[in-house]
Amino acid sequence: MAAGSSRPPVGQQGRIGDVGITTIHDCVLHDTAARWFPDYDREMIRPHEHWLSPYHLDAETGAFEMPVHSFLVQTGRHNILVDTCVGNDKDRPMIDEMHGLSTGYLDRLREAGLRPEDIDYVMCTHLHIDHVGWNTRLLDGRWVPTFPNATYIFSRTEYEAARAEANLPDMFPAVRNAFEDSVRPILDAGKVELVDGIHEMLDGFTLRPAPGHSPGHVRIELRSRGETGVFAGDLIHNPVQVPLWQLSTVACWDQEMAAATRRDLLAFCADENALLLPGHFRPPFVGRVRERSGNFTIDFGW
Repeated sequence: MAAGSSRPPVGQQGRIGDVGITTIHDCVLHDTAARWFPDYDREMIRPHEHWLSPYHLDAETGAFEMPVHSFLVQTGRHNILVDTCVGNDKDRPMIDEMHGLSTGYLDRLREAGLRPEDIDYVMCTHLHIDHVGWNTRLLDGRWVPTFPNATYIFSRTEYEAARAEANLPDMFPAVRNAFEDSVRPILDAGKVELVDGIHEMLDGFTLRPAPGHSPGHVRIELRSRGETGVFAGDLIHNPVQVPLWQLSTVACWDQEMAAATRRDLLAFCADENALLLPGHFRPPFVGRVRERSGNFTIDFGW
């Protein structure tokens, strides 16, 4: 699987009611199922190989790609980015695929017809390294908000947990750096709105607590003209976790809670016929979840 092979076409990918959604690509990460999912067993995926392998997860090697992208949401009144990827020029020791990048993310935003100044809101599902990077950019040696006219929406629980984690003396340097270069400067600039609990916002958005992957992770629900979509962040990383929702990752704060939250997400999407928009699926990036006798499947596409 070649790096960059998951780069999407530029342009609107689909709609939820009257709202347009465009994927803005940043980079691609690579991993293996045996490392990423502690409870993974080769036999688990045999019933699913026919649709998983090799595109979503190679059954023989366990290798898979995780594209990193934002969802640009255009409601007609506001331009909103959901999650902001890895970012350029970030110091991420020991994580080669995230360290010191120089990607065309802002060029792809411009190809979608917008400048950074045109973004009204940035909503972060959580504050992990690969979801906050483009919150800031390096300008004259300082980290400044990339989207100067935007309000950045963070879960208060997630912010407080990320701040505490960054201050731990033995914390992984890349995690501390991400807070210092991609979260703290937004606070210092007075651009952050911290939200609590179930938070209803403009244009049909609802932020709903979905802890497990991180303490304050939220899922972002969007409703328009009778249609629903759910921006899921890292509640689910790979399609293998649709039928095998019990599989949590090494990056999860609480693996058991993460699995329960993922099952709730999948059940909601199936019950509501809601479009699932995860943070790291390969093209076509999204899908509709179906449930039969307690088993989940996914139909990819809009």
